[in-house]
Amino acid sequence: MWWQDCPPHARTGGMNATTPNIHPIPRPVIRQLDEGAINRIAAGEVVERPASAVKELVENALDAGARRIAVDYADGGKTLIRVSDDGYGMTGDDLPLALSRHATSKIDGSDLLNIHSFGFRGEALPSLGAVGRLTITSRTAESDGMMIAVSGGRMDIPRPAPLTRGTIVELRDLFYATPARLKFMRSDRAEAMAIAEVMKRLALAEPEVGFTLRDVSGGDARVMFRADPAPGDFFNALHGRVATVLGRDFADNSFAVDHTREGLRLVGYAALPTYSRGSSAAQYLFVNGRPVQDRILYGALKAAYMDVLSRDRHPAAVLNIACDPQQVDVNVHPAKSEVRFRDPALARAMIISTLRHALAEAGHRASSTVGAETLAAFQPEPGQAPRVYQMERPSVGAISRAYTFQAPEPMMGFAEAPSARIESSDQRGESLPLGAARAQVHENYIIAQTADGIVIVDQHAAHERLVYERLKAQRDGAGIATQALLIPEIIELSASDTARLLDAAPALAGLGLVIEGFGGAAIAVRETPAILGRVDATALLKDILDDLADLGNSDRLQARMDAVLSRMSCHGSIRSGRQMRAEEMNALLREMEATPLSGQCNHGRPTYVELKLADIEKLFGRR
Repeated sequence: MWWQDCPPHARTGGMNATTPNIHPIPRPVIRQLDEGAINRIAAGEVVERPASAVKELVENALDAGARRIAVDYADGGKTLIRVSDDGYGMTGDDLPLALSRHATSKIDGSDLLNIHSFGFRGEALPSLGAVGRLTITSRTAESDGMMIAVSGGRMDIPRPAPLTRGTIVELRDLFYATPARLKFMRSDRAEAMAIAEVMKRLALAEPEVGFTLRDVSGGDARVMFRADPAPGDFFNALHGRVATVLGRDFADNSFAVDHTREGLRLVGYAALPTYSRGSSAAQYLFVNGRPVQDRILYGALKAAYMDVLSRDRHPAAVLNIACDPQQVDVNVHPAKSEVRFRDPALARAMIISTLRHALAEAGHRASSTVGAETLAAFQPEPGQAPRVYQMERPSVGAISRAYTFQAPEPMMGFAEAPSARIESSDQRGESLPLGAARAQVHENYIIAQTADGIVIVDQHAAHERLVYERLKAQRDGAGIATQALLIPEIIELSASDTARLLDAAPALAGLGLVIEGFGGAAIAVRETPAILGRVDATALLKDILDDLADLGNSDRLQARMDAVLSRMSCHGSIRSGRQMRAEEMNALLREMEATPLSGQCNHGRPTYVELKLADIEKLFGRR
């Protein structure tokens, strides 16, 4: 039975006084734990896995002024972690003190809010020495090299050791002194991936520092990650580091962010909505250069993109909030990955407003990866590889004369098929970003010609975004114009759906949709947004109900209203299958160029694909 293994006082409960054959349990005695037990307990908070040890040691190196940091590990960090740096180093007298609990050179203890370093608690090194075999070799510019070892909390005396400058910390057999913790370790591969993620975050935090990560398992050294010091000013250095850590695609499809508000400064890079990810793995947030995991900040990032991404997509960003250390408390948890702002609402509002403004300034820009993926989807005809040849492009006049000469004689009774080709003498449109419309195919895609390529536009997705932005502008301005229905439309719904809609009636009225109860579970639709023209009220209300249900108990009315507007714009946009005249297509292109966020639809999908002529010619072996 389970209770047979319980301590006696847990089995007897409060029956001691009434059961004569049971002796009273002695009162527990409060005692002071020894230093080794204290350090092992602390290690459970500070060092959860090998990646935690790497984080603490690399942060120590950064605090020591290191410009180059090398990390070696074996077996996912379980048997070896070695961190080498070229920082200030330590003397022989410093080494024993560094292994003492709560000994640090980073603060004097007078002000725990005025912290400018990564570490400050003085727990990492003694904690690591309590659960593993730790060796520290260090040398300053003014002293000789010295080494100290500690194993399972037992410290040796310092002794001389050869070293040029800096510090080497070697940790072997992590958790050998607490074998129960080893049962909670994951596979070597999983632990190695966690170490690499820690290195990437710290590399993004310090772009001017060089980082190298090597796997030395089995005696072979394999470089798993390398980031050389990035030159230039802050934004150039960060852009280069972002390209190294997250890839060139992220760097090319992101925009710089730099905004200050009430003592907080938000800087970094955020990706275009069309460069969204399937998870939040590409989100890197920092506070005063410290990598953090903060629900408020991540929630603000998601809210900033809520208007341009579907719920199953996640933005990518590398952002740092710089502020007076007095405005944020980093002493919330021993791992120092959580922070607490003095004014969390200000931090959240700044992220949302700054990113939304930057997204609007990006205009119709869409991710370049969309075009690359489109080109990759094209496959040449199987068989022998095409012969590559060069071809000079004739002038516009020569092309026009050739077309005139090659044109067939007019035939009686022949009418050109609609939208097969749109002739236009207006060459100015080709110099514009989205070019001039040349054709419509499958009654859904507009083909436009630019100066150096072509653009393919999804007419429904593009117009949906344009209508959405118009609705938002009307709502935020003088209000959305409505049209009264001559005969109100009566819609029967369930009692719960009716109640939900009536609760949202004031907000819907602000959006141009006026409804009221009509007895029982019926809803009367009396006015609809004029911009939408004729509306299927039944379908519209059901879609609105879906959106309200998806948003749950959100207290952000703005998000709820935007979700409703997005659904409305879908009903009011150009439908797939509608043929468009040349002037309509060109008007759509010009409006896209003038409308913020028109590079993606309301769900984050691209509204157009741009293909460069040089890339197209490669497909045909011309280059």
